[in-house]
Amino acid sequence: MYTDPISDYLTRIRNAQKAKKKSVEIPASKLKLKVTEILNKQGFVGEFNVVDTATKQGNIVIKLKYNNGDAVILGLERVSRPGIRKYVPSDAIPKVLNGLGVAIVSTSKGLMTDKEARSLGVGGEVLCSIW
Repeated sequence: MYTDPISDYLTRIRNAQKAKKKSVEIPASKLKLKVTEILNKQGFVGEFNVVDTATKQGNIVIKLKYNNGDAVILGLERVSRPGIRKYVPSDAIPKVLNGLGVAIVSTSKGLMTDKEARSLGVGGEVLCSIW
């Protein structure tokens, strides 16, 4: 059993894209669903939906995006891990590839991108970076 659900989520997407899969199925949670919504809004993944399964939580089915056979997501990195949490104030939120990538930040106002957190002036835990 894995102890870090966000790391597992990112690894499943990374592995599915390396294998050129059209979609990936991930065990659902509210946090993973919100991360998926952000990735969809930013254009990194296609449509997604939650499928009920025999388990209580269900699964999120995410359609992956490709551009001329190459994955749209070039890199996924877990920043704050269970062993090393990374909390930052609003003025120290990292820019991913000078603003071309996205950092997902867990703030007191919910999960949001690095740009949204900077504009609202809130800091928090930097969960992951996507470029």
